[in-house]
Order: sequence, then structure tokens, then C-alpha cells
Amino acid sequence: MTTAERAARRATRGGVPSPGQRSARTPADAALLLIGACFVLPLLWLVFASLDTKAGYETQLPASASLTNFAAVLTPELLIRPLWNSLLLSGGTATVTLVAAVLAAYPLSRFESRFNRPFLYSILCGTCLPVTAIMVPVYGLFVQLRLLDSMPATVFFMAATALPMAIWMTKNFMDTVPVSLEEAAWVDGASGLTALRTVVLPLMRQGLGVVFIFVFIQTWGNFFVPFVLLLSPSKQPASVSIFSFFGQHGAIAYGQLAAFSILYSVPVLVLYVLVARGASGSFALSGAMKG
Repeated sequence: MTTAERAARRATRGGVPSPGQRSARTPADAALLLIGACFVLPLLWLVFASLDTKAGYETQLPASASLTNFAAVLTPELLIRPLWNSLLLSGGTATVTLVAAVLAAYPLSRFESRFNRPFLYSILCGTCLPVTAIMVPVYGLFVQLRLLDSMPATVFFMAATALPMAIWMTKNFMDTVPVSLEEAAWVDGASGLTALRTVVLPLMRQGLGVVFIFVFIQTWGNFFVPFVLLLSPSKQPASVSIFSFFGQHGAIAYGQLAAFSILYSVPVLVLYVLVARGASGSFALSGAMKG
């Protein structure tokens, strides 16, 4: 222990910080308050504007709180159908990506090969190219294959764009599961897929939840891909239909936009809560091995 550390321990003995520590903590507290305000103010605007029938772009208390904005957006055309399309698109993309990522990450995690690292870096380079740069050839391919305005085709394309990062994340989580647990299952006569399904996946359930949420949120907020590939208004997700609140000549329905944004974020928050509760303690491997 250095002299400075001993002095700091003596100064803070009894739980009372020294004057030097208080002065050093003040800039950090101010920076944290500033960062917190940057997150809180937009949320306050959402809440206040959603309850204000005359909401504007400024954050202000509503003169009279009202649920008129929520009643205006709670229609099949404005909210229910777009949210359902978003759930189908995001849930389907996350499910397809998760299944493909598990099957791809398993051999990369369990079998040593000189091609593992080059393969991982190759797929990682695929994430460096933005989706907007490849949408023109992708649009032409969808037109030639007559897949334009197809929800399943859009799901598979968005799953392909999210797969590289999902493989990296899934492999890292899978590496934390001891191989000896699988070997015990193999001794009992289980096949590789059976050991993966009954041993590995339950122990990395929390990691699978993280990958699922990561892909789900990416797809949930994606505007460009559904806007290009899904032409029918009845198939467009909420991330695209939100533009219905932006009128011509700069006119914006701020109150309805705020109400729509709050309802639009509810499914993601619910997913966070469900995954956090269902996956708590899933990485507790104590007792799985002896010695």
C-alpha cells in the first residue's frame, strides 16, 4: 500500500471523506447530473406532451392533463396494426438470428481449428459495411426474386444483417460453459445436438436473452430497411408509420407523436422485464462440477 493510499484511508476513517476528496468528487457529480439531465429531459417532454392537447417542441407542464392524444392514436391504422407488424418483424428476426447464431457459434466454441479466428474476423468485417450501402443491390435482388413487400423475406434479410454480431456474442457466452459438462452428457449417450439443447443452452440462457434483446431492439428501431422492402401500408411497422405524425410544411402533431412514442416503447420495456426475471441466476454454475 502506498503512502497516498494510507493517507486516504486515514482521512476517510469513520466514513467521513476528506476535504480533498469532496473537492475532487464535485466535478464528477456535476458531470453525472449533466448526463442524467440529457436523458431525463426528453423523457419529461414525452410525458408532458402526451398529456397536453396543445403540446409543442418545448418541455412544459400541460395546462390541463388529458388523455386525448392517447385516444387519438389508439386506432388499428395508427397503432395496433403497426405495432403488430413490428412485433412480427422484430420477433421473427431475433428468433431466426438466435437459432442461426447458436448453430454457428457451437462449433466455433467447442472445436479448435486454424480457420476459426479468420472466419470470426471475416464475419466481423461484414458489420463494417452499413446496410444503406447495400440496399440498392438488395432492392434489385428482391425485385428479381419477386420478394418485394414480403414480410418473411424481410425477416430473413434483417436476420442476415444482424447475424455476424450475434455469432460473436453467442460464442463468447458459450465459452463460459465448461466443456466437461457436455462430456458427461456424451458419456451418458447423448449426441452433440442433445448435449447442446439440454446442457449448454440452459446454462447460457441469460446470454441468449441478451442476444435476443440486442437483435430485437435493433430491428424494432430500424426504419430504412422496412421502408424500402415493405411497400404496403398494412405491412409497415411502427418505426415507419410514425412518420404519419409529420405533416407538410413542418407541421407536427407533437402531442400524438409523444403518445405514440410512449406506447411504442412499452413492448421493449416489457421484454426487458420478462427476460431479466426469467434469466436471473442462470449463470450460477456452482455445484455443477466437483473439485
